[in-house]
Amino acid sequence: MTIKRRLSIALLAVAAIAVPAPAVATPGTPHAWQLSETGSTARFRGLAPVSASVAWVAGSAGTVLRTVDGGRSWSSVGPADAAALQFRDIEAFDARHAVALTIGSGTDSRIYTTSDGGRSWTRTFQNEDPAAFYDCMTFLDRRHGLALSDPVDGKFRVLATRDGGRSWSVLPDVGMPAALDGEFAFAASGTCLVSSGGRAHFATGGGATARVFSSGDFGRSWRVTGTPVPSGPSAGIYSLAFRDPWHGLAVGGDYTVPDAAPSGAARTRGRDWLVAATPPGEYRSGVAWSGPRTAIAVGPTGSDYTRDGGVTWRRFDTGSFDAVACVRHACWASGEQGRVARTRS
Repeated sequence: MTIKRRLSIALLAVAAIAVPAPAVATPGTPHAWQLSETGSTARFRGLAPVSASVAWVAGSAGTVLRTVDGGRSWSSVGPADAAALQFRDIEAFDARHAVALTIGSGTDSRIYTTSDGGRSWTRTFQNEDPAAFYDCMTFLDRRHGLALSDPVDGKFRVLATRDGGRSWSVLPDVGMPAALDGEFAFAASGTCLVSSGGRAHFATGGGATARVFSSGDFGRSWRVTGTPVPSGPSAGIYSLAFRDPWHGLAVGGDYTVPDAAPSGAARTRGRDWLVAATPPGEYRSGVAWSGPRTAIAVGPTGSDYTRDGGVTWRRFDTGSFDAVACVRHACWASGEQGRVARTRS
């Protein structure tokens, strides 16, 4: 059994026994989570807000939920044939159109699309290569999307779509740098692969160095940069966020040691990555820009914010979340035991 497969099983085991910490907001901070009653106990690592009113979440046991009223009510809209699978990413364009990714070795890695708000789904990709393991995906625009697999034959594998997810093809790997020994991506929050301004970026761990790969030609070629975020068998960068093609944030750590990640956050203004002067200090699995210089990071031990582009971070909540995403001045978070929340001022 590969290290990656053992890691995925361990993450699921932790999800099954974990009890989420209650949310305890810090008074006077610019953010606060307002929990939403989802009626589910699934763990939602896939999160796709469209607006302050519309959001999708996807997670364990094939669960997909959708709200169109700001989280006051949720509808269960998952594919009927995915009940035994684990959704780890979902990308939504509006209240009707979404693309969702399940993870796992071989045929467990699948992509589904819906154009009617989840009433029906079409399986548009099913992996047939036992060596591939798809972790996350992103859309550069409504038509062009990418999905990332761990290395196959020594290089990361990338799927591409040019029709909004209705069809996918494996891209040639001639423009992909070689992977390090043990290197892979983390399927923790759907944000190991992200995009902004026409550029795509993905982050890694597992090997000797946590690295960030970047592409400006829809995934045909990639440039790779090392980062100072510590890496190891279960450590590295778990999440990326770019507010434009050049200004990026990275968070991570080691999920097996969630309360200690002294160098688990970094930032870039171009090619080089710098460790945060004051990082969250604990493992974080998701990060998202909430403004030109503000951002939120989340993990199982709490949430943090930055007002200076990732130089310094401060804790504002102690509840457990896996994923975070912001859109149109509204931020959403999702995680274990059906937890979904929005920020309130």
